[in-house]
Amino acid sequence: MGVATIVAADTAWMLVCTALVLIMVPAAGFFYGGLVRSKNALNTMMMCVGAIGVVGVLWALVGYSLAFGSTTRWIGGLQHVALQNVGLEARGTIPHLLFMAYQGTFALVTAVLIAGAVVERMRFGAYLTFIAAWSLVVYAPVAHWVWGGGWLGQLGVLDFAGGTVVHINAGVAAPVAALLVGGRKDYARQAMLPHNVPFVLLGTSLLYFGWFGFNAGSALAANGAAVLAFTNTLLAPMSALVVWMALDAARTGRATAVGAATAVVIGLVVITPAAGFVSPRSALAMGAIGAVPSYFAIVWRARTRLDDSLDVLAGHGVGGVTGALLTGVFASAQWGGTNGLLHGRPVQVGLQAIGVLATIAYCAPVTYLLLKATALVVPLRASSRAEGLGMDITQHGEEAYFDGEGAVLVFRDGDAPPALTTRGAQGAA
Repeated sequence: MGVATIVAADTAWMLVCTALVLIMVPAAGFFYGGLVRSKNALNTMMMCVGAIGVVGVLWALVGYSLAFGSTTRWIGGLQHVALQNVGLEARGTIPHLLFMAYQGTFALVTAVLIAGAVVERMRFGAYLTFIAAWSLVVYAPVAHWVWGGGWLGQLGVLDFAGGTVVHINAGVAAPVAALLVGGRKDYARQAMLPHNVPFVLLGTSLLYFGWFGFNAGSALAANGAAVLAFTNTLLAPMSALVVWMALDAARTGRATAVGAATAVVIGLVVITPAAGFVSPRSALAMGAIGAVPSYFAIVWRARTRLDDSLDVLAGHGVGGVTGALLTGVFASAQWGGTNGLLHGRPVQVGLQAIGVLATIAYCAPVTYLLLKATALVVPLRASSRAEGLGMDITQHGEEAYFDGEGAVLVFRDGDAPPALTTRGAQGAA
């Protein structure tokens, strides 16, 4: 093998992809923020924005080394702590520093996804404390297993862009967090409708846009694999959307905008592990097939006491598992992967199942323990009074919508009766 050399075109492409994946964080904020009640919109968005800070800093200091440092099959070493030995030298055909930055955006997106299960009642400080620890103790090891030279990668588990590392990981952590934090106080007693569906559609559009960097960028070069992943990322959500609207129309007699937005995201989730390993025809099939289990998982969840507020389990957990297993079915050596079931190698489905089960078996109990540990430091959920007033005011002292004429409650969770201040059109208290 020759000495690794930086390729300018690959570097330019990966700079763009890193920015595209970062866009997915505020995109998720709009998607989630539109789905909650107006009194919790800013808090929901801040759970996404806040993760950029705490998870991003920890990734640079420790997380990257744990995920991509070379030590054992289970966890990376400490040779890259505080970005030691991470500079402008080549890693593949791009600078090592750029590889670190790109992978860091994946850690951010994964952390943000979990927020959707606990919005409208988890304290902001408790969420940041938990997600900081989770990014190091859960995300980094699983990333090492699959992408950093760990045991799942050595075994032959396929995950092109994060079906296991990102979506199953977050999709498992989400219901664990929802169960421990508890349901919203009005859950199952009153309708909790999305307050701004255009925000949901805006967030979906930005997620779709950013996902091209997420999947096509995982080729780590401007090459044929990137083109294949880009095309498959374009196609799978389209077929998922068609199937979802048909299911909606057959079940309820109408197709909803929120359902359409959800379908697009699930199509993106399902194709993520397979994006660079399957043909475009297979991508269409995967999107269509993957819409079905997630659709009925959402229908099922709504009939239970599990208050996974924004259906992270159904969207990312079920969608991630479906995509991971279908990767073992449709993967093709002709398109850059290892042959799967349809190409004469059924063992790949078994390998994919091992990856799925290992991630669930590790993520679920460790997430539970981290939440319990967090609760020893700070209460996980807001008081009933704070929840009733809204998380925007009680956690941040702000409102998503203010017409300049009304009164604003200035209140910290745990305070005595809130002080009432007025804000006129000319300023704020």
